[in-house]
Parts: sequence; structure tokens; C-alpha cells
Amino acid sequence: MFAVVRTGGKQYRVAPGDKIVVEKLDGNAGDRVTLGDVLLAGDGGSLKSTDGLTVAAEIVAQAKADKVTVFKKRRRHNYRRKKGHRQQHTILKIVAIGDQKEQKKTAPKAEPAAKAADKSPSSRAKDTAETTAAQHEAVAVAGTPTENPAPNNEKAAGAEKPAKKAAPAKAKAESGSTKNAAPAKAAAKKSPKK
Repeated sequence: MFAVVRTGGKQYRVAPGDKIVVEKLDGNAGDRVTLGDVLLAGDGGSLKSTDGLTVAAEIVAQAKADKVTVFKKRRRHNYRRKKGHRQQHTILKIVAIGDQKEQKKTAPKAEPAAKAADKSPSSRAKDTAETTAAQHEAVAVAGTPTENPAPNNEKAAGAEKPAKKAAPAKAKAESGSTKNAAPAKAAAKKSPKK
């Protein structure tokens, strides 16, 4: 079943289990909210009556949008004004539409440590990848940045640094002293004309 609801002057098509970002609503994370302004409801190809129909949602988080910079300028009048703004949002998870309840997903039970040790490395890597993907999906809605994917290999980083330090020393030896560079430039400019 799906519904189209209006909140904050905008319309959203929702279904049970969906997560949406709406204009700020009062409440804390975990609170239940009822959206009563249902414009359309349907199940598959058929439409339902919206009289008295409500959408139940749960607040996942209170967040802010990306910063928007407002810059005003009037040329030749020395007039510049710069302001920043971050719109406040509420992230909602739709629990139910009308009487319909969200289907609970049963989480797999934790395996004993002995079974986890017996798994092959490929199956352990697959489990880790699935867990990581689930964590990234959960965090993606809240907008939290992920960790830096750059390698943290200190040996490789240490090998590159001495090579960079050696090159400037070699360049200084070839170019000579910096004190003599300015007079050489001046002498080059005073070359006789042909």
C-alpha cells in the first residue's frame, strides 16, 4: 500500500518502511508522528478512500541540510553582504499507513564464536562486506561522512618521503646559491641589442 502525504508544504509518496527527509517537525529521535494530510492512497492499481486515513511515522533523526551561501553585491558601490543558511530537516521512517503495520524483519541470530572461527576466509569476508554495506545504508540517510578510504600504510608513506627530500637538495646544488640568482637575472636583461 502507498500514500501521498503533504507536510511542510511538500508532497511525498510513501510506503511502509520508507525513509523520507521532510521539513523540521517537533520531537526527538524515536518519537512517533502522525501525518494526517493524506492526499491519495492506493494498493497496487486501485485507489482507496482517504477519509480519516493517517500515516504513522517514527522520527529517525533531526538533521540539517548542506550550507547555502547567500551573497549580495552591488558593483561600484562597495556593497557586499555574505550570509550562510542550513535548513533544518527531520528524517522519518514510515511505520504504517492506516491500519497496515510494518512487516518486522527478523534479524539473523548471532553465531557462536566457535562456528565463526570454523568459517572459511571468503565467507567471513562476505559477512563483513554485508555488515559494512548495511551500516553504510543506515548512515547514508543521516548524512554522516564515511571514513577515509586512503590506505594507512606507514612503510609505503615512509619510502616516498626521503625521495622527495633528496630532489630539492639536488636542485639547489645544480642551481647554485640563491644570492647570486638576482644579479644573474639583471645581467641577462642588460644584454646588448642587435
